[in-house]
Amino acid sequence: MINSAARNVIACLLFATLAGCSSKHQPAPEQESVDTSLEGAKQPDLIPVIAALHDQMHSWEGTKYQWGGTQLTGVDCSGFVWRTLKDRFNIPMDRVTTRELIAMGKPVDQAHLQPGDLVFFRIKHELHVGFYDTDRQFLHASVSQGVMRSSLNNPYWKSVYLQARRLPREQNSQISFNYKNKV
Repeated sequence: MINSAARNVIACLLFATLAGCSSKHQPAPEQESVDTSLEGAKQPDLIPVIAALHDQMHSWEGTKYQWGGTQLTGVDCSGFVWRTLKDRFNIPMDRVTTRELIAMGKPVDQAHLQPGDLVFFRIKHELHVGFYDTDRQFLHASVSQGVMRSSLNNPYWKSVYLQARRLPREQNSQISFNYKNKV
């Protein structure tokens, strides 16, 4: 049985992840506060989130990149995120664009990333999204290598890192789009 903290994390992941893999370049968002807190003394139980991410990675690792794809025969970054939410967290959600997804939740400082946070990158004026895993690793569908695990410490990913977002983990929280802060 999943406890309420795990259910809340899963619900947040659902709302966070169905992003389009890329979007046209937009001006940088206005500064907004970045969550650098440890969210109080009691941390959520993230073991179910980590297990779900690892199960999905085991099933999808090496799947080739296909723009717009959502199947094991080919998937793009937002398709992989969407399928992970659907397959592992049982969260039905319509697909949204990366630009909409990056406006959800709150920005999170890299030093405080938690499993399930969305990480965003700007690559040649396009956006890319993946799931933060653990130990500075993230899961994503790479254009060149398909579904894989990569390191935020890699010089390439460091150079294109844009931001991370965390969706609210409280029960009954509302996810809203902050259109003025679109990227």
